[in-house]
Amino acid sequence: MKFYGHAQEVSQRIVKAFQQPETLPKALAPIFIHRKDDVPCRKWSWHNQLITALCGTADARGFRQWEDAKRKVKKNSKAIWILAPCVKKFKEDNAGGEEKERHVLFGFRGIPVFAVEDTEGEPLPAGDDRYDSWVRELPLMEVAQAWGINVGTYTHHGSNPLGFYRFSGSGNQAVMLGVENLSTWAHELVHAADHRVTNLKGDKWHKEVVAELGGAVLLECLGMNQDADLGGAFSYIEQYARTTNMDTVRACIQVLDRVCECVTLILDTAESTAQSVQSNALAAIA
Repeated sequence: MKFYGHAQEVSQRIVKAFQQPETLPKALAPIFIHRKDDVPCRKWSWHNQLITALCGTADARGFRQWEDAKRKVKKNSKAIWILAPCVKKFKEDNAGGEEKERHVLFGFRGIPVFAVEDTEGEPLPAGDDRYDSWVRELPLMEVAQAWGINVGTYTHHGSNPLGFYRFSGSGNQAVMLGVENLSTWAHELVHAADHRVTNLKGDKWHKEVVAELGGAVLLECLGMNQDADLGGAFSYIEQYARTTNMDTVRACIQVLDRVCECVTLILDTAESTAQSVQSNALAAIA
């Protein structure tokens, strides 16, 4: 695998472009993911889908749901605990004297579910493989695999983030994507690199500017200039820079070294992974 450009040079070129935002291309519109497969956990909140992704599965269900699918949970399987809202219903009269039902959230309760890998029985119907195939073809997917990151997608709704990277106390990691944009994928992968480089230290604005600028630099290094979405990156960074009373360029300059470390780590990992695959292939032929 050959990468074009170096992180330091590319990042400085992007920061220079940010000095004249009016010349940047218009931000790309997000392409939202809408999964069509009939898997119950696809309808869960993104928080609960994240929990299942951190546990390394794309399909988790309760005992009865697995029984309905003519499968059973294997003995001694460990449950995954998701959170279900606890809601109370109240009836009250509105200003017009009409009775109205009101729902009040007062907490959450844990519900045990089990991964498909911990069940046995009838084969499951073929699902919608479109987005799974898309994930497998993501650039630098081999880096996520080398770092043990579970990557998945979820149906995006209005209040959901476009994507997220999370890690658990047990060391499990996951990236979940609600859009097909490569800029979002690169953003979350830089978060993962930042976790390895700095343990994600610092304020939220600092981490988000690192991820957004780093994602743009990463895609530019790969020659994916349009996917780098410099217009969108500028707008995103500008929002976070305002929270700390900085202009966009100054915010980028403050995180430049950290950005370069993250991007370099990703590209070096991809390079070493490619070399390892090539060495194994040659060894198999010999």
